[in-house]
Amino acid sequence: MNEEEQVLIHCLYFTSSRFARNMTKLAEKTFDFGELAPSYLYMIMIVKFHPEITQKELCQKLSIAPSTSTRFIDKLEKQKLVTRKVNGKQTFISLTEEGEKVYNQFRVSLKELFTGYSQILGREFSMNLSKMLNEASNKLEEEI
Repeated sequence: MNEEEQVLIHCLYFTSSRFARNMTKLAEKTFDFGELAPSYLYMIMIVKFHPEITQKELCQKLSIAPSTSTRFIDKLEKQKLVTRKVNGKQTFISLTEEGEKVYNQFRVSLKELFTGYSQILGREFSMNLSKMLNEASNKLEEEI
C-alpha cells in the first residue's frame, strides 16, 4: 500500500465523507419521493414521533441549524406535509394527513434501504456500524 492510500484509509474525515456519499446514492435510489431529499423524510419522521414538536427541539434531534430547519419546514409546509403553529417565540410543527401518508411510505422505504445495504455489508456489520457511528457522533457533538 502506498503512502497516499495509507493517508486516505486512515483519515476518518475522508472515509466517513466517502461512506456518506455512497449511502446518499443508495438512499436516493431507494427513496422515491419526488423533490424530497432523504433529509426531509427524516424530519417528517421526527415530527411523526413528536407531534407539535418545537422547531428548536427538531433542530436538536436532527443536529441541524435553525436556518436549515426553517428552509426544510417552509418546503414541507408548501407541499402541505406539515403545519406550523406560532405561539409567542415558539414554533410548533405537526404532520398533516398527507404528511402521515408520506411517513408511512418512508417507513417502508427505510426497511428497503436497510435490506439493500445489509445485503452488501452484512446485517450484523450494518447494525454494529450504525451503532458505532451514532456513538462517535454523540461524542463529537459533546466536544465541538
